Amino acid sequence: MASRLLAWEQQQADELLADVFGYHALQLGWPALEALRANRMPHRWMAQPEFEANRQEDNPLQDSGLDVCLDSRAWPWPADSLDLVILPHALERSADPHACLREVERVLIPEGQVLITGLNPWSWWGFKQSFGRRGELSSATVHPSLIGYRRLRDWLRLLGFEVQVSRFGGWTPALGNERWMQRLSWMDKLGARWWPIFGGVYLLMATKRVPGGRLIDGRSWRAVRSPTAATAPIVRSEPFTSPQSAPKDIVDPR
Repeated sequence: MASRLLAWEQQQADELLADVFGYHALQLGWPALEALRANRMPHRWMAQPEFEANRQEDNPLQDSGLDVCLDSRAWPWPADSLDLVILPHALERSADPHACLREVERVLIPEGQVLITGLNPWSWWGFKQSFGRRGELSSATVHPSLIGYRRLRDWLRLLGFEVQVSRFGGWTPALGNERWMQRLSWMDKLGARWWPIFGGVYLLMATKRVPGGRLIDGRSWRAVRSPTAATAPIVRSEPFTSPQSAPKDIVDPR
């Protein structure tokens, strides 16, 4: 299952990230996935989070292809400094996925993009990862807590992200025998058409939106006269007199 998962995510990353432009990109965790290999940004980093075991205790960055080790809940980059962030199964393995996602929102520039992959809990792959034996995505001390697709979309919307790409993959049962999985490969075509939300893995790509201000020209609104200051003409009417009260003509008796 892990090889199929890696192949699908590598294909999606090469397709989606090849034309994403910027200067600074970061991938958090899972070095087996080279998500930034097709990207052309000049500064690209591979970060190791705290939930991945360090086999090299003296110097974990030596001969490992990693650039930095960090805590997924507190990133060392300043605000508005990264153009692209990739989280391959990082939220489901973090001790506090909310804090990790808030850090992503903080370090991304306006219109920056984030790519997130995760196992679908409503699938064969997610069921095996949650209740079966631990796969390659688990470490010795951390067991993944799977996050649903709709729940993750709600989290992104609350943080001001706009989801632009949503994809699913992997509808074959998570069997230990690769030969049987190849025989059941017809379920991928069927699942992509009839039950896409039950795919074993999902991918989300979102953009950080920042509402901009609007410049108001002072001369345009100051020229308008206030309705309270405008004078209204008052119509003066003569007092009404009835015919009975009107004076009669005086007749000369001569």
